[in-house]
Amino acid sequence: MFFNLVGLNHNSAPIEVRERLAFSEERQPGALRAVAALPGVEEVMILSTCNRVEILTRTGGAEEESTPALMQFLAHYHQRPLTEIEPYLYCLQQRDAIRHLFRVSSSLDSMIVGETQILGQVKSAHTLARSAGTLRGPLDEAITRSFHVAKRVRTETGIASSAVSVSYAAVELAKKIFGSLEDKKILLIGAGKMSELAARHLLNGGSTHIFVANRTLQRAEELASMLQGRAVPFQQLLEYAAQCDIIISSVAADNYILGKLEGQKLLSQRRNRPMFLIDIAVPRNIDPEINKLDNLFLYDIDDLQQVVNANLEERRREARHGEQIADQELEKYLRWLKTLDVVPTIVDLQSHLEQIRLQELARAELGDLTEQQREAVDLLTRGLMHKILHPPIHHLKSLAQHPDGTKLVETVRKIFNLKQ
Repeated sequence: MFFNLVGLNHNSAPIEVRERLAFSEERQPGALRAVAALPGVEEVMILSTCNRVEILTRTGGAEEESTPALMQFLAHYHQRPLTEIEPYLYCLQQRDAIRHLFRVSSSLDSMIVGETQILGQVKSAHTLARSAGTLRGPLDEAITRSFHVAKRVRTETGIASSAVSVSYAAVELAKKIFGSLEDKKILLIGAGKMSELAARHLLNGGSTHIFVANRTLQRAEELASMLQGRAVPFQQLLEYAAQCDIIISSVAADNYILGKLEGQKLLSQRRNRPMFLIDIAVPRNIDPEINKLDNLFLYDIDDLQQVVNANLEERRREARHGEQIADQELEKYLRWLKTLDVVPTIVDLQSHLEQIRLQELARAELGDLTEQQREAVDLLTRGLMHKILHPPIHHLKSLAQHPDGTKLVETVRKIFNLKQ
């Protein structure tokens, strides 16, 4: 059997190329059946996400020529010249194709190593291919095993334990300052997407109250409703800021909205209780001098990006352990795969000897024996056959792991005169 993978991803192709070659979920079943109809293809799965498009197949024999066929299919299906897309494609065969599958499911090949979305996308692609009837054998087993690999990587490494988005990095820092976010109040200044994401992460982390202030009150009310919070007048920022433990600011402003003097007033009103300020505006909304005041902790976009970069580096270190896990599981799968090569020979050998046994019993003309005697002879010959078969079957199974296992299995077939 031959495994083949043709695809492109965020490393090999820009977004405009990936968009042209993407498979919509509605058209994917038809595309799966079209690939399955190609000569020699016995199993196929298509994985199509915003960051990658990959076609993974299994053919019956050692059919290296299936690679150009898959490339041609991808070009023809999307009505693109092959010369246009070929420079962006990668082609992997056999163990490299399966190893790539394991790495993809485990997010070791993702743009952000350790992200969780890709596993769900692979599972959806697997379900879709099964529903289309294009998975039913060793490739199906490989994909199922990739889910186990992903679970091992996630539980045995710290690949997903640190924040790698600016908005979530803010939550990490807030937890370090407060210990717990339970019952912490948030003031959102501005209604931008990044500040909204940071607020959502903080709410998920345990914060329970949120105020939203925006120059346009209607937008503040809309966002407050989405976050189950309360819109407040922009002119009353300081009044509500004093009630809050966390301030997230992201508005367009020529001057600082909060300066050092306002920071001192806030501390006085809060009786020096700590306050966490996240300034993700460019230009900045909060005077950096505030950081010189005790119990005011200010972080801007660059500070948060440094946290993200440090966490990304930590994930890369953890990913090296994840690669080892993927390689271990790959070897297990390949060992299992090799056992499939000897199963037909074992079945043929058993069938061949059983046929000889029955022929010899018929030739012996045991009609004069009683029913009980015939059963005894049948039991005796079966027992002899099983004893004769045991050593060769045992050795056949061990041959599956031998480097020259295929050649040795062929020799066994010749010795016993089994059909090739």
